[in-house]
Amino acid sequence: MHTSRRRAVLLLSAGALSACAARVEGEEAPGAALTPSEIEGPFFPSNTQIERDADLTRLAGRSERAAGALIEVRGRVLDANGRPLPGVVVELWQANAAGRYAHERDAANTAPLDPNFQGYAALRTGADGRFSALTIKPGGYLVPEMGQRRTPHLHWHVGQGGDRLTTQSYFPGEPANESDFLIRAMGDPVRRLIMAAGAAGAEGAAGFDWDILLPG
Repeated sequence: MHTSRRRAVLLLSAGALSACAARVEGEEAPGAALTPSEIEGPFFPSNTQIERDADLTRLAGRSERAAGALIEVRGRVLDANGRPLPGVVVELWQANAAGRYAHERDAANTAPLDPNFQGYAALRTGADGRFSALTIKPGGYLVPEMGQRRTPHLHWHVGQGGDRLTTQSYFPGEPANESDFLIRAMGDPVRRLIMAAGAAGAEGAAGFDWDILLPG
């Protein structure tokens, strides 16, 4: 994506998120509990037929682990009435600990790449609607076109085809959440995108819990 196009996407997205926020806030229960959408951003992997298992911290054939603080993200995909949805595809992608994506569109980013970081996972919910992934906490980064920084966040696609939700999730208590321009544009519904700190995960990873509510 050229710089001018990326800037246009970011500028338009802020307005779109404000409209989305107004729509979600105006819904009646149980729709009011649905997980709100957010923009995909320009860094969704161009090749998803790569290593994409639930451990993003290790790559096959490499002895070293990805740099950064280990985290375990787990949750459930539920319908609007709180019933678990089995067999749902959950895609996760993110920046590395330095705040850089392994993507050609992030080539201008001067932060280092991490050759040991997977950066993408394709999961599927179990019979109880649960999913989990072991990864690292992503770094925040500057969006030069906006002159502002993004707070650490995770990107998600949930579902398939026309029923797919595209959204992001955020870390609780993160100071940069207060100034993040996409969070500020979304307003009150963003609270449904803030994960809850939970019990430690595998290998002592900091645990974060987050349920995703879909319509239908």
